Amino acid sequence: MPLTHLTRAASPDEVAAVVQADGAVVVDEVVAADLLDRTESELRPYLDATPTGPDDFSGGRTRRTGSLVARSPTCRELVMHPLALGTARRFLGHATNIQLHLTQAIAIGPGETPQPIHRDQWAFDFFPFPPGYEVQCNTIWALTDFTEENGATRIAPGSNLHPDGFTVAAEDTVPAAMARGSVLFYSGSVYHGGGANHSDATRIGLNITYAVAWLRQEENQYLSVPREVAQTLPTELLRLMGYDRGAYALGYIDDLRDPIEAVRPGTGTTGFGADAASVSTP
Repeated sequence: MPLTHLTRAASPDEVAAVVQADGAVVVDEVVAADLLDRTESELRPYLDATPTGPDDFSGGRTRRTGSLVARSPTCRELVMHPLALGTARRFLGHATNIQLHLTQAIAIGPGETPQPIHRDQWAFDFFPFPPGYEVQCNTIWALTDFTEENGATRIAPGSNLHPDGFTVAAEDTVPAAMARGSVLFYSGSVYHGGGANHSDATRIGLNITYAVAWLRQEENQYLSVPREVAQTLPTELLRLMGYDRGAYALGYIDDLRDPIEAVRPGTGTTGFGADAASVSTP
């Protein structure tokens, strides 16, 4: 089964519909080269300083650089990109709220071997979510071209519909080949893995993922983004990072205060979440 490609004119509803059906979709050439150049320039010192992974899963020739919100102003634009955020909100619309789950530049170096095929939602302690209940909407922005030769992410289209424990072989996957500036959307339930890099160049993608807000974030945004940086960020981004209620009665601070009060005193509300009026409290 081939991987579907859409044009950058696609709407969030169209993108979310393909992810719902197939588990993944590529939207071609969404952002311009100058934005990518700025991103790479901002991240280069951190990429160069990041050690390679300690095991086969993280990759012995792969560098995984996080804290992109703190380290790259341009990455903040990608986190808040209307197509990405709109698709995540549509795809995860069954939850009261969503949050930023992970920001990570993944640089797969020459000679890297294939990553084991997996589901990203296994990060939640391998909890068996009900079939069809999606908890993650993920993106990988292509900072370089993605090819089968240089380690493009491999996807098993349709595997989002399979149960946990389903065996996916390498031949069941296809490479998410895409040009620089394109973006791969995929669900937390689809089976996938980083490809082997048989080229002489490093493949770099920006993995920015969103999750339902009642689950813990993979990357702790409160600690990854220093307070002095958080205080300079737009309120909408702060709320997406987790300075918001995760759902009814989740995430308030001290005397039922809005979490945004931690960095924007006097701007939040008090009480439980938005659905408080419809919930019976003992």
